[in-house]
Amino acid sequence: MKLTLPKKALVTGAAGFLESHLCRRLLKDGYEVTALDNLFTGTKRNIEELMNNRYFSFVLHDVT
Repeated sequence: MKLTLPKKALVTGAAGFLESHLCRRLLKDGYEVTALDNLFTGTKRNIEELMNNRYFSFVLHDVT
């Protein structure tokens, strides 16, 4: 019996333009996405439609 683990991804700076598109692509490819951003340069508007996706979670945090 082979154990299959869920595919998970962490995207830092996820509310940025490029990173928000990366989140969409990862979700489309079957990943569970955790998005991390401090919203200093990104905007929550870029990921707003992803917030209702059960495989997407957003963490407002600054890694510094």
